Amino acid sequence: MVSPSGVVVLTDRRLAAGPLVEVVRAAVRGGASWVVLREKDLSYGDRYALASEVRTVVPPGRLIIAGPDPLGGGAVHLSSVDNRPNGVELVGRSWHGFEELSDEDYVTVSPVYASASKPGYGPALGPAGAARLAGKRTWLALGGVDSPSRARECVEAGAAGVAVMGAVMRAEEPEKVIRALAEAVAA
Repeated sequence: MVSPSGVVVLTDRRLAAGPLVEVVRAAVRGGASWVVLREKDLSYGDRYALASEVRTVVPPGRLIIAGPDPLGGGAVHLSSVDNRPNGVELVGRSWHGFEELSDEDYVTVSPVYASASKPGYGPALGPAGAARLAGKRTWLALGGVDSPSRARECVEAGAAGVAVMGAVMRAEEPEKVIRALAEAVAA
């Protein structure tokens, strides 16, 4: 299984400047390589329906579901303590450096920078600190990656990619935001 890399978009329909599926569609047009569907507060049926709709605008196999139920797909993103569900091909985990991990394909390390979406969450690790924390794991930089220069710094420090939520969800032009981040990550 290929691990996420490039620009990974995390969803938050409450932050989205437009309908979530349209924001995701624009992000994919801009170069988002993966999407992590969060929206854990929805009922199972609504979340399943939203996952099915989002799958229609994301490249095949590139939708990751936050939580232990892949909602008809093959990829999940879990907390450090969630059990790996049977039958999933890809497991990512949120990691803060102290949890015991052994079955993940990648981790998100956060916060790399101070985050407008989670003010006060930290302290910010910086790209070098995140790289030290991740060690040899495949990792995505998460938290405050809201500019091409920050995205580039993370990849130069060893991140396989960057995970972005607020900067794209709040954007009036999500395609443009993602395109700039994707170009920086690829450079």
